[in-house]
Amino acid sequence: MAAAETLLKTGEISAMIKQGYISSSSPPPPSSPPTSHFPSPTPPPPSPPRPTTTLFQMISQQSQPNPSSSSSADHRRIRIQDRLLRLLPAPGSDWGPPDVDLTLASPDGFRVRVGVHRRVLAARSRFFADKLAKRGSSVVEISECDDVEVYAEVVALMYCGDLGRRLAGEEVGRVLGILKVSAAIMFDAGVSACLEYLEAVPWSEDEEEEVKSVLEQFKLREPVTEVLQRVLIEPSTSSRADAIFLQLLSGILQAKDEKARRNMKALIFGLLSVDTSHNNDNVDRLEVSRETLYHLCHKCLSSLHLCLSEAATMDDGQRSKGDLVGEIARESDNLKWLVEILINKEMSDEFVMLWADQTELANLHSKIPCMYRFKISEITAELCIAVGKGQILVAKDARFSFLRTWLEALYDDFGWMKRTSRTFDKKTLEEGLCKTILTLSMAQQQNILLRWFDQFLKKGDDCPNIQRAFEVWWRRAFIRRYEGDRDQAQLQIAVCEYPT
Repeated sequence: MAAAETLLKTGEISAMIKQGYISSSSPPPPSSPPTSHFPSPTPPPPSPPRPTTTLFQMISQQSQPNPSSSSSADHRRIRIQDRLLRLLPAPGSDWGPPDVDLTLASPDGFRVRVGVHRRVLAARSRFFADKLAKRGSSVVEISECDDVEVYAEVVALMYCGDLGRRLAGEEVGRVLGILKVSAAIMFDAGVSACLEYLEAVPWSEDEEEEVKSVLEQFKLREPVTEVLQRVLIEPSTSSRADAIFLQLLSGILQAKDEKARRNMKALIFGLLSVDTSHNNDNVDRLEVSRETLYHLCHKCLSSLHLCLSEAATMDDGQRSKGDLVGEIARESDNLKWLVEILINKEMSDEFVMLWADQTELANLHSKIPCMYRFKISEITAELCIAVGKGQILVAKDARFSFLRTWLEALYDDFGWMKRTSRTFDKKTLEEGLCKTILTLSMAQQQNILLRWFDQFLKKGDDCPNIQRAFEVWWRRAFIRRYEGDRDQAQLQIAVCEYPT
């Protein structure tokens, strides 16, 4: 496979390896630990009698701590040996003496020396084959290794026949490290095994980002594309994405199972509400469009209008009251959910005007019992809270118009909302209503608050308490009077003549 060679030619991993060669006559550095040996895949041809050396005997030579080394270095070295013992085949074969002394060194000075076999390195790694053929050296050092443990592990994997089985059970991050080193030293079988592993195992979301980041550095088109197939999407347009959003949202609005509908509403709302305003990684994010959301709002309004019309003219021959109450509640809840999405997406300004224009719906609302209609007032409450928080910015006349259309209905349904809605927050609504009213002109404030005063005296706790707004209006009207025209008339301009 020429995949790793392509990587090397691109220069993207050239900085990963810096190697130097020491002549075969040069003694190893005095501070280096004892040499351990990797086995070759096949026994060497018959040679003069020599002592038998097993795999575990070779590894155990390296396992003895060096008294002159720090405890940290000893710990790292022993950990490497443990990894190699787990990766390599079982003992019992005579592998013959190593003929290449390989030293792996990290930037912090940590070094590991291992005895390896020229024919194994040359057969499995085109990088080693090229270097060993040019110099004929039996002593090799790879310096500036990012992770000596991973480099040693990759060299050990060259002795394994079934690389896939050896990688089974490894963590994704570990295999990505092996992949990078395998590509760097042009160990094609290692690259293939790592890619096959990554294609087969599940990833966490963090691992997914790491996999994409590593594989994007490679120029291996087909193998990498196969690995990334689970996250690779076709080039899409906003219209195609919007069709999917419409299908999902419509499915929720029409769902029959109430528990499933609630669960999916919470899920989709959470996914649509992810804040990406400060995240440059999501610049290509596709959002549900304003047109789709308002299309669904109009459908809900039409359904709600039909339900209220039926409730206003209901007689004994029509369907049961329970069914009709349930349908009105479901359509109202659907519309409220869409309004919450619009508010979250900062698209709700148009809905305030749309809701203000529903005078016919408001008239039908007044003709049916509270048990049928109170869910509709939760939509008005949601808008009051959002306007009071400054989440919806619309003109003063639009704010007054929607209150004029729906505020009486809210007063009438307030008691039912308190007693029957588990999610109703009385204090939040009252605060939002106060703030919304106080954004209006003084004449509009007076119109609304004097009407509220009468309603509160009749209903008591079954009417929202917006006393704070009433107090502010009172002080504005009778105590801290601001008469702009009179102030303007009394404004005097003093002209001073300065000596020239």
